[in-house]
Amino acid sequence: MDFSGSSSNSNNNNIAMNHQHSATASSSSSRYENQKRRDWKTFGQYLNNHRPPLALSRCSGAHVLEFLRYLDQFGKTKVHTPICPFYGLPNPPAPCPCPLRQAWGSLDALVGRLRAAFEENGGKPEANPFGARAVRLYLREVRDLQSKARGISYDKKRKRPPSQHPLPPPHTAPS
Repeated sequence: MDFSGSSSNSNNNNIAMNHQHSATASSSSSRYENQKRRDWKTFGQYLNNHRPPLALSRCSGAHVLEFLRYLDQFGKTKVHTPICPFYGLPNPPAPCPCPLRQAWGSLDALVGRLRAAFEENGGKPEANPFGARAVRLYLREVRDLQSKARGISYDKKRKRPPSQHPLPPPHTAPS
């Protein structure tokens, strides 16, 4: 995502945002590490282009929510509104004017990567804005809304319950 606009850089952001860039840019980095680095850089650009520019140390859960809502404009997941005739249908038969949004799973994964990146770049776990209660509640709300709108269950896959077959009695030698 391109965050064009004037970039009055805050030194706080540049140090924290670029700290690991050169250290992990090698080709041996995993896809996860590469994506985490790109996400961190994108969030840093968002903070720099924020009006007024926002230092990472002053970033809160509210700023994270603002960022997640901003990302919705780049989403590719059709989320039907309750008045749409296709609301609740996983495979609608025709196009509709409902908005495209970021998928819940994408947002959830993004928040997880940014939460890890915050701490890897010197942030204290107790001050991590990506772990804020408001962010967790927002993700839950998005999941529930998309689940209903798209007719898809996001319930966690549960492990099969243990077998109900009783264990055979221990083998004893005849007396």
